[in-house]
Amino acid sequence: MGRELRRVPLDFQWPLNEPWEGFLNPLYTATKCIACDGSGSSPQAKHLHDLWYGYVPFKPEDRGSVPFKPTDPAVYAFARRNVERSPGFYGNGEEAVLREATRLCDFWNSSWSHHLNADDVAALVAADRLYDFTSEWTKEKRWQKKVPAVIPTPQEVNAWSISDFPGHDAINAFVCINAECERLGQPNECAECGGAGEHWPSAEAKQAYEDWKPTDPPTGDGYQIWETVSEGSPISPVFSTPEDLARHMATTRWGGDRGTSYETWLKFINGPGWAPSMVVVDGVLKSGVELSAEDR
Repeated sequence: MGRELRRVPLDFQWPLNEPWEGFLNPLYTATKCIACDGSGSSPQAKHLHDLWYGYVPFKPEDRGSVPFKPTDPAVYAFARRNVERSPGFYGNGEEAVLREATRLCDFWNSSWSHHLNADDVAALVAADRLYDFTSEWTKEKRWQKKVPAVIPTPQEVNAWSISDFPGHDAINAFVCINAECERLGQPNECAECGGAGEHWPSAEAKQAYEDWKPTDPPTGDGYQIWETVSEGSPISPVFSTPEDLARHMATTRWGGDRGTSYETWLKFINGPGWAPSMVVVDGVLKSGVELSAEDR
């Protein structure tokens, strides 16, 4: 998922932010599985999913965890940042910070994702999903495992989950849910659809869908930036030179690209031509385009 330079005809016309028709498979004829509501999950896995995100009642003690308190350092620091950034909304002073810290505790204490136990952490480490703890980042070698190996404690991981961005993602949830199902001796997939979340009218229809091949937009002399977060769509007009495209992109208000300089865009356009949307480096969220320009 990221930003991509495409060379298209100068007169290429396709609506901005609309996925290119050649990337959309028209042969999808499956219907959603009613038994799992399209999730592909067993009832047990669905319940764990809801616990992870706080969609059903949850108690930290049920995972052997201690509820967050407003005075916990990670909680208090987060609340103080919120108050300092928006005093007009939160108010000022110690009372405002503690009020915000209490609200945050109520939120964070309501979901499993912020109250992992040792089994959960072990599953994430085994899946190499806690590299903020287990690895070090350098521009030269990227992520490298720490030596000797580091295994974080549940307390460290839970504090990280509320203070770092992006914290846990859907993959971490998937790993922990599947590991818990295995520990409980319960299936993680829906028995009706085998985890697919859908039913096809026939094996032939499914095969036709899978055999379909996407077609790229036409190529030409123009320069255009596309996003690949969706199937793929243009997010800039077509320009005749890299310089004109870079000048346009330097004025964009498109998400994480906002504020990226002309010089950075020009390096990206003349260089790699692809970058992830966003990257977290040493706890700092950076534009993938900016990072790709730094590496050149």
